[in-house]
Amino acid sequence: MERQASWWEPGDWNGFFGLGTNVLVNLLVLTGLLKFVIGIPDEVLFGSILPAVGLMLFLGNVYYAWMAMRLGAKEGRSDVTALPSGPSVPHMFFVVFAIMLPIKASNGWQAAWQAGMIWVFVEGIVLFACAHIAPSIRRITPRAALLGTLAGISITFISMRPAFEIAETPIIGLVCLAIILAAWFGKIRYPGNVPGGLVAIAVGTILAWLSYVFGWGFGGMNPDAVSGSVANLGFSFAWFQIGNLIEGWQFLALVAVTAIPFGVYDFIEAMDNVESASAAGDEYSEREAISAEGIISLFGTLLGSPFANAVYIGHPGWKSIGGRVGYSLATGVMVLVLTWLSIVPLILAIVPVVAIIPILLYIGALIGAQAFQETPKNHAPAIVLALVPNLAAWAKVQIDGALGAAGTNAAAVGLDKMAQNGVLYNGLEVLAGGAVVTGLLWGAMAVLLIERKAMAAGHVAIAAAVLTFFGFIHGSAVAINVSPLVTISYVIVGVLFYGMSKMAAEDESSSAAAE
Repeated sequence: MERQASWWEPGDWNGFFGLGTNVLVNLLVLTGLLKFVIGIPDEVLFGSILPAVGLMLFLGNVYYAWMAMRLGAKEGRSDVTALPSGPSVPHMFFVVFAIMLPIKASNGWQAAWQAGMIWVFVEGIVLFACAHIAPSIRRITPRAALLGTLAGISITFISMRPAFEIAETPIIGLVCLAIILAAWFGKIRYPGNVPGGLVAIAVGTILAWLSYVFGWGFGGMNPDAVSGSVANLGFSFAWFQIGNLIEGWQFLALVAVTAIPFGVYDFIEAMDNVESASAAGDEYSEREAISAEGIISLFGTLLGSPFANAVYIGHPGWKSIGGRVGYSLATGVMVLVLTWLSIVPLILAIVPVVAIIPILLYIGALIGAQAFQETPKNHAPAIVLALVPNLAAWAKVQIDGALGAAGTNAAAVGLDKMAQNGVLYNGLEVLAGGAVVTGLLWGAMAVLLIERKAMAAGHVAIAAAVLTFFGFIHGSAVAINVSPLVTISYVIVGVLFYGMSKMAAEDESSSAAAE
């Protein structure tokens, strides 16, 4: 009989340097987003929010390690690999740029933080609820529609800003991007099997500090910032932020439009990752793994985290290089130490952000490509349709940001004047409202039509009409009769599809009678 799983195996070192680097990069990125994009003060960011995120990630990794130990004990195996977990990358960018940033522009950084908390809270509730209706949700959701709208987010809110920052500092950005693409797309092995992400960060950091020493003018390194971060090293712990969470409820109608579909997406992604682990030989409970993800995210929001915890893809990869239980536990401990001892500011002062962001461009490309790779080839048009609303949402954010920087807005400039110059702002605004859901619905209708299921496509169109009527899509907030013309249009489309279904049925009957 094989020995049971242990808390540490030699192969866990490989798993730790892989998963640990991945989670560390994501932690640095979310820190940079909150600090430089939302403008959250250091005392709040490093004293409250990061300790909350760190504890949330620690609990996630420890729980999945414990699940692995239980599975090993149950089956008498020592080769059980824990489910990997960390901060959800798609959510990170979406909640910052699509939720927090617009609210910050009108209400300030604290309101933006509160809105982010309530967004994750709603998303966590949806995720927990979906864990109990897994088969039904998966059965009625076309994969191309779900991955298509996610691809739209990956191309816009995940990929575009990193691409722009790479272009602004190409000597660091392009070099680091090349290192990452060679490692993760080209499967190039670096000396000592050092992870490609770590090599890129190291090379980018060296280039940035060489630029400082020789006065080349890029990288933005500052020894004073390093000294200040060292001086500020100390102990901070997570504590409940119930007051800020309650204040965030004022944005419930606004955030629910996107938090609900993201919860559904999280559920599908987590279920796929658990199934992937099953194919690799580790049969975990889908309900337990997904419920834990939702509960841990909810607990994180109570402490002040505006980000969600997620089961990561890649279990078979970590298993193949020897990762077992310890790699997950070690990753959780690392994150807790970095966040509770205020080491993250020191890392940010030493490492230039532009050395990190190429990893995000890689992730955006991977998520976007997955929509086409993991769905039938004839569903590709549906994926493209699902992209469109998310492109509109991103474009609106860019236009609003530019106008805001100039001290004005679209209404003040004039919609007619903007239209005369090629900017159809009204159309952007209508399409951007609830873009994630709209993309899902458009993609679903296209998939069903491709599969010659016009009746089902009609059901989706009527569902879109209902959602539009209440402002979940094509509106800025939940209300009654938000976009009446769009609502009526979807009803007409639904009736049209029902008629097409009846015509197709009659044609089939005629053909059968003729035979």
